[in-house]
Amino acid sequence: MELFLEIKKLNKAFSGIRAVLDFDLSVNKGDLIGIIGPNGAGKTTLFNMITSFIRADSGEILFKGENITYLKPFQIVNRGISRTFQLVDLFKEMTVLETIMIPCFSKRVRNYKHREEKPRIIAMKVLEEMGMSHRYHELIKNLAFGELRLVDVARAMITEPDILLLDEPFSGLDIEGAGVLSKVIQQMHQKGETMVIIEHRLRDLMKLVGRVVVINFGQKIAEGAPDEIIKNEKVITAYLGKGKE
Repeated sequence: MELFLEIKKLNKAFSGIRAVLDFDLSVNKGDLIGIIGPNGAGKTTLFNMITSFIRADSGEILFKGENITYLKPFQIVNRGISRTFQLVDLFKEMTVLETIMIPCFSKRVRNYKHREEKPRIIAMKVLEEMGMSHRYHELIKNLAFGELRLVDVARAMITEPDILLLDEPFSGLDIEGAGVLSKVIQQMHQKGETMVIIEHRLRDLMKLVGRVVVINFGQKIAEGAPDEIIKNEKVITAYLGKGKE
């Protein structure tokens, strides 16, 4: 297996409070990994460090053997790591197509393999994959919440990332919306996409991923197959607390 992403002894503290502590993770090409943990466990902080929205205090983040720990966000994207955000905050007066076209002007898209294709054509292809091509002309402010999630994923996918980081993609979705997104994620994975997903909705997540990493108070407390994780005593305690003796 080809090692894509390697995180070594990553640390981050805010005002002396540890958010991430000595965190290690290896992501191979084609992996579909879930990261879970209670609120405030450090999951989004981890994504923010990988994508350089927050600088790590110590440790290393290696992508395809290159140390990317202190690169800038646009440099991370151009190397092949893209992400969605827990809170979807798009330009409300832009259309869906315009929103998806913006990343088409990045260095990665311009230099990758679309040099002869116009941004509109590239964006429409991705919207078709997301099942959103029929809404290309709609203003962002008129979209349902589930549609906003799909647009956010499409925006991240436009750069054809080697690794896609999804931050709570199922948050706020109803059963129908979650089903649509699950199908999209499965289709992307079947095509070889490497993904790491942070998610609180464990039922939706466990159906998709092959490996689960559990964080509590910034530390990895468990890692393994979904059926192993749901039986792990440390994980149960982290979510439910210790029972009275």
